[in-house]
Amino acid sequence: MAISEKRKQELVAEYQEWLNKSRAIILVEYVGLTMKDIDSLRGKAREVGGEFHVIKNTLAHLAFEQAGFPIPQGYFEGSTAAGFAFEDAPGMAKAMADFSKSVESLKIKGGYLEHQPMSIRQVIALADLPPLPIMRAQLLATLIAPASKVARILAEPARQVAAILQAYTEKDAAALAG
Repeated sequence: MAISEKRKQELVAEYQEWLNKSRAIILVEYVGLTMKDIDSLRGKAREVGGEFHVIKNTLAHLAFEQAGFPIPQGYFEGSTAAGFAFEDAPGMAKAMADFSKSVESLKIKGGYLEHQPMSIRQVIALADLPPLPIMRAQLLATLIAPASKVARILAEPARQVAAILQAYTEKDAAALAG
């Protein structure tokens, strides 16, 4: 069934909206996926603050082109679906990569990170990064570590003075008792 020109324009506008909101886009080939698989992928995408959509190649190519994305060869050939990472780029890449390992019908084509094309290998590398909350915790720990060390160093002389006073107090108490 042919799509009207108006509907095509609406789809291109919708794709451009997703592109503008996305931190990363993971493109996949989905031949052979069942609706249950697609629904599962959509759920995994929502868990990491994104969306998963089947897209029309010609219209997606047009939307990406108009949004200023470079388009490597093969990105919009065959069946194409996209994971749009609105919040957590590594989380979306991991969701797609993990799913492609368990369901052979899903094959990663490549993607984009901040408008820059990524190869399949780069998508896998992005997927191997820890999720955003863990990365934030690691960064915070790295930033806090020097401050904690300074606090311990500054507190050490006072602790030593307190230990010496305690020792003299115990010595004097032992002398009076003995």
